Amino acid sequence: MQLRGIHHLTAVSADARGNHDFYTRILGMRMVKKTVNQDDVSAYHLFYADGQASPGTDLTFFDWPAPRERRGGSSVVRTGLRVNGAAALDYWAARLAEHKVPHGKVAEVDGRLELPFEDFEGQRLALVDDGGAGPAHPWERSPVPAEHQIRGLGPITMSVGRAEYSHAFATEVMAMRLDRVVEGADGIATHVYAMGEGGPAAELHMRVEPNLPRHQPGAGSVHHVAFRVRDDEYSYWVKRFETLGLRSSGPVDRYYFRSLYVREPSGILYEIATDGPGFATDEPMEALGERLALPPFLEPRRAEIEAGLKPLQTGS
Repeated sequence: MQLRGIHHLTAVSADARGNHDFYTRILGMRMVKKTVNQDDVSAYHLFYADGQASPGTDLTFFDWPAPRERRGGSSVVRTGLRVNGAAALDYWAARLAEHKVPHGKVAEVDGRLELPFEDFEGQRLALVDDGGAGPAHPWERSPVPAEHQIRGLGPITMSVGRAEYSHAFATEVMAMRLDRVVEGADGIATHVYAMGEGGPAAELHMRVEPNLPRHQPGAGSVHHVAFRVRDDEYSYWVKRFETLGLRSSGPVDRYYFRSLYVREPSGILYEIATDGPGFATDEPMEALGERLALPPFLEPRRAEIEAGLKPLQTGS
C-alpha cells in the first residue's frame, strides 16, 4: 500500500506573532487552525494552509522559546511550497524583495523552476513551479492574487549522512520508490523518492552529506514531516509498523487527523497522517483559525491553557 504524498510539515518558531504575520500577510496563506501542542499545552500549534484547509497544504509551527537552530545533517533542510508557473515565481521574487525577505534567484533545479528563500527565523523554504498539477483552492481574503497563491507543499528536502540506511527505510518500510538520483551543481547527490502518483506534492528529496555535523534543533528548524494516507488505510500502517517490530508512537488521535510517528535511521521524525476528519470538525469552514480551538479532551482546561499563552490575534 502506497503513501499518497506529503500531508503536512511541522517546524519550530520562537515568535508566534511574527510567524503569523509572515505566513499570512507576506506569504498569503490562510490560518486554518490556532490550537496548542497536545503534548505541551504551553505552546501554540499554528496551522497555515490553502483556502479549504486541504490535506497536503498544511505548514504548521510549534511556538517554543528556543534559540536558533544550529544547521547540520540528519534534518529537513528545505520545504517546497508549490505555485503555478514562471509568472508566479516572477511575482514572488518581486514580492519577497518588496518585503525584504532573504531570497535567491529563480533557477531550474531537477527540471523545475524554483525560488529559494528564508523566513525571519531562518526557516529554509522554496517556491516551486508545479505546472498547475492537481487541484487548487485559493483563499479569497489572501493579499496574494489567486493565480499566484501557494497551492500546497512539496517536495521536502532532507540531509542524511548514511544513504543506505535511510534508503532502506524509505523503500522497505515506507514503501516509497526511488525515482531518480540527481547530481547537484554543488556535487551533492540527491536521491528522489516518490509516493502515489509522484510529482512535487509527493516527493521526498534526500541529500547525501556524510561530512556535515548533526544539526541542533531550535527556531527555524523542522520538527517532523507527515505523509498522507486515506482514513481507511490508517490501520494498515499501524499493523505494518507493529509487524516490522518498529519503535513507534503507536496510534495517536490528534482529533483533526490520526497520526503514527516513527524515526528513520538518521533520526528524522516521520509521521503517517490521515486526510480526515479535517479542520472543520470543530469550527465552520468560513471561520477557521479565528479562535483558539481545543480538542474535546483539552476543552475542560481551556481557562488554564488560555492563561498560559501569549495573546495572539488571528481573527478578522
